[in-house]
Amino acid sequence: MSDDGAIIHVPEKVKAQRGFLLRITAATALGEGLDGYDLGIISVVLPAIAHELNLSVVMLGLIGASTLIGIFIGSPAVGWLTDRYGRRTLFTIDIVSFVILGLLQLFVQTGWQLLVVRLLLGVAIGAEYAIGPAMLAELSPSHGRGERLGWLQTMWYVGFLGAVVLAYALDAAHVPWRVILATSAIPAVVTLVLRYGLPESPRWLLSRDRVEEARQIVNKYLGGEAYFTTEQLAGESVRPGKFHELFAPGMRTRTAFASIFWFCVVAPYFAIFTFAPLVFSTLHISDARISTIAANSVAALGALVGMFLIDRTGRRPMLIACFWVMVVTLGVIGGWSAAPGIIIVLCFALFSFFDAGAGMLCGVYPAELFPSHLRAQGTGLAAAFSRIGAAGGTFLLPLGIAHIGLGPSVLIGAAICAIGLFVTYLWAPETTNIPLTETSSIEPSPPPPATPATGAVPAPS
Repeated sequence: MSDDGAIIHVPEKVKAQRGFLLRITAATALGEGLDGYDLGIISVVLPAIAHELNLSVVMLGLIGASTLIGIFIGSPAVGWLTDRYGRRTLFTIDIVSFVILGLLQLFVQTGWQLLVVRLLLGVAIGAEYAIGPAMLAELSPSHGRGERLGWLQTMWYVGFLGAVVLAYALDAAHVPWRVILATSAIPAVVTLVLRYGLPESPRWLLSRDRVEEARQIVNKYLGGEAYFTTEQLAGESVRPGKFHELFAPGMRTRTAFASIFWFCVVAPYFAIFTFAPLVFSTLHISDARISTIAANSVAALGALVGMFLIDRTGRRPMLIACFWVMVVTLGVIGGWSAAPGIIIVLCFALFSFFDAGAGMLCGVYPAELFPSHLRAQGTGLAAAFSRIGAAGGTFLLPLGIAHIGLGPSVLIGAAICAIGLFVTYLWAPETTNIPLTETSSIEPSPPPPATPATGAVPAPS
């Protein structure tokens, strides 16, 4: 309805386009939510698994790390397959594997069986990091693309938090750990239903010179010729993507930026959440359940707020602001040994909130920086590189605390965030409301007029 009370009729074609965008956003974001769910659920039931299966310390560590190993393998490998054979096929195969592997957890009887299933789940999770952002970015209009892509990592935090809460509740009700693990198959089935019948990415089709098929999809789902022109689809290059191109002149800078900033976001995050119980103990909260749920709730809130702000503030300003807060808060925690408990907790909460805001951009920036023939491979490589940081943060912090102390260990986390801040200042472009054809172009193009909302500058060359 307009301001004067007149009823505004939205054309059916516009309604259909909105419905399609809502569906593709949900279908991809729920896939990322499954990633967080599967990683969160295992963290709660691992002690029960170790007790029942009589696992050795080595096997327990392998099972705990299996998903990270699987992601490291799956992200670049499936990214290459996705750029080669298309988004749609891998998009469906991956979610089917989530359903099958989730249910297989009901039947594991030994540590080795669980290790294999969790490792394959990690590969599926890694695949999702490569496929989801590419698929959603290529089917989204420039305006509002950031918020849609922001849903990917936001749902990761929501999925992780939901898994932890549900797992604690089911564990308290004495539900077997196998059943708790297998609950991941339920949201996977919902996601599979949403993905059924979705079209191929028109940008990928254009990169294969399948112009007529691309135009049919754009006409049916995305608004026709106006969308084709506005989003500059005619500018898509026609060539297959080769992995080594990610390190070629004109591309290596954005590959380095996507990989390093993602690494610098997740390394301190995984490390600091190991530190979470110590932080909450300063408020005399010793219950690990309460501290875990509280910390993840703050992170989920940070990702949600960041998602709604990203298209208003711009990618680059938001990432710079988040890294600054992360550097300062970890610097206070690590450098002020005599700080009052309330200061430590406040810094920890701020770090969790802003780190999640930066983490939300991990689902946005990589998808916008790589051209269509390299988008899934580039995003997959950056995701794999970030898992090195996740593994390092998880396993090295306890060693650091034991050998050099808590303060210096946290200061190392601050230094990692400072590196992320530096590479953001150095290499991060502004991609807000700019067509993917421009944001991913190797050749520099004249910048669009700068506005308070975008502060647009050319992509790095």
